[in-house]
Amino acid sequence: MDALLLSRIQFGFVISFHILFPAFTIGLASWLAFVEWRWLRTRDTLWRDLFFFWTKIFAVSFGMGVVSGIVMSFQFGTNWATLSEQAGNILGPLLSYEVLTAFFLEATFLGVMLFGWGRVSEKLHFLATCMVALGTLISTFWIISANSWMQTPTGYTLVDGVFHPDSWWDIVFNPSFPLRLLHMVLAAFITTCFVIGGVGASYLLRGVHVEAGRRMLKAAVLFAAITVPLQVVVGDQHGLVTLKHQPIKVAAMEGHWEHLPKGEGVPLVLFAVPNEKAERNDLEIAIPRAGSVILTHTIDGEIPPLKSVPASERPPVKPVFYAFRVMVGLGSLMLLLTLWSLFQYWRDGLYASRVALHGWRAMMLSGFVCILAGWYVVEIGRQPYVIYGLLRTADAVSPILAAASVMTSLIVYAVVYAIVFGAGIWYLSRLVKKGPLPHEPPQHTAGGDKTPARPLSAAGDNLEEGA
Repeated sequence: MDALLLSRIQFGFVISFHILFPAFTIGLASWLAFVEWRWLRTRDTLWRDLFFFWTKIFAVSFGMGVVSGIVMSFQFGTNWATLSEQAGNILGPLLSYEVLTAFFLEATFLGVMLFGWGRVSEKLHFLATCMVALGTLISTFWIISANSWMQTPTGYTLVDGVFHPDSWWDIVFNPSFPLRLLHMVLAAFITTCFVIGGVGASYLLRGVHVEAGRRMLKAAVLFAAITVPLQVVVGDQHGLVTLKHQPIKVAAMEGHWEHLPKGEGVPLVLFAVPNEKAERNDLEIAIPRAGSVILTHTIDGEIPPLKSVPASERPPVKPVFYAFRVMVGLGSLMLLLTLWSLFQYWRDGLYASRVALHGWRAMMLSGFVCILAGWYVVEIGRQPYVIYGLLRTADAVSPILAAASVMTSLIVYAVVYAIVFGAGIWYLSRLVKKGPLPHEPPQHTAGGDKTPARPLSAAGDNLEEGA
């Protein structure tokens, strides 16, 4: 293993941990805003108890997301110095905008959301919750913009190997950005939705926190009924954009190796074992012409095959091919479960349907798997380039980098992450198992100018007790 391969493994390892927590908190922050809004509208104490329950989970997840993301920025300088040197004029400002807008917004209002109940007015506390939710979305905006620019670079001038910005509008709103942003936000919302629905279904199956479980499951089913079909449409449109700008990535996703006779169309490969040495698929099961219908929306449409470019210009086919099928397969199960649950809800049988309850519990973590699989398709599929068509990954690594140093840091990361995140996930599982408990928090002051009787809010007390 050389420094290049180890650096790729290290970055992939770190981002695989990191992406899960921000994706979860993006959806969870909006869920908290919804729950607090319901509390303000109904004054039903169960909504308030759900708010405190999910606030604790949000706080732990948010902290793990911040910790797991810190080391990523250091890797740009240590492992990918050439990338930083050549593309820093563009990537640096984009990532700085994320800090200046999203992170500052979240940091300003997060403390109010976590510890301000009873210290500030109800309206101000709700505003803080909404601002935290908005901050997570703004953060997504800038991160996806930077990554999308690396997928479909525009608005730049290349001078002596260094990228200089020409139009920030073209850089930020590059061709793949709008649909990728919507696709990612929907993925985050759906991930959180299935966690909430899965937790609610688990409570109903166990016969504990029954009313809370009903509300969570109902909200998850109704929300999934909107977002999951919408994600199918967005994913289809995103695929069309990818086909236009990165056709070889799509060919790897589909395991499409050769030009077929004109008018035959592209088959939809359901299963195969891609054989990159022989440049073919083994054990292939395919539906004739179905690939053309899905990929080009015509019965006999064609896409460039993998053999249309040299082997050195192709991504690793197997991980892209299989990761894409994991994502689509789980997404299809999500859609089927959502439709079945919606039907059961319509006929007033949702909470008694064993199929729906066991399905939601089984699919509780499916969103995380989909996000990882989708991310692997996107990132591995653009290889051998880190900036598509312009800068190869092999040329972006730091020129003076010892493999032993990268291996040592990779081992350290693996050990530390296993301890820190193992403990964090264990604590989250304890919180979920314990469930939402009734609380009697101090009342909001009219204008936030009176000190409540208790020194901390209920949410803060619960965090302190849990720790």
